[in-house]
Amino acid sequence: VQLQASGGGLVQPGGSLRLSCQFSGGAFKTYELGWFRQAPGKEREFVAKVSTSGGSTAYADSVKGRFTISKDYAKTTVFLQMNNLSPEDTAVYYCNGYGTWGQGTLVTVSS
Repeated sequence: VQLQASGGGLVQPGGSLRLSCQFSGGAFKTYELGWFRQAPGKEREFVAKVSTSGGSTAYADSVKGRFTISKDYAKTTVFLQMNNLSPEDTAVYYCNGYGTWGQGTLVTVSS
């Protein structure tokens, strides 16, 4: 399995970004997929995950109500819609599927 993350960039506080994680080399519908992030000088932390069916999601308390994770089965892609971003959301974001990691995409929230 390979995971290819994209969509990061520079955004102002209060802005939005949508991250994408392209899945390949396996059975997409059998994978629970998640997003993690690692801020400078900090450990990698859980952000969100979505179940194999896409019907169940979970979020870190710090992003609840602002971030939404979803799966697109036609595109075999998992998305992370991030709204109302704050500087505390600045980090490299990684997608993960049962221990397989994507390469990360940098999100910088700054004015």
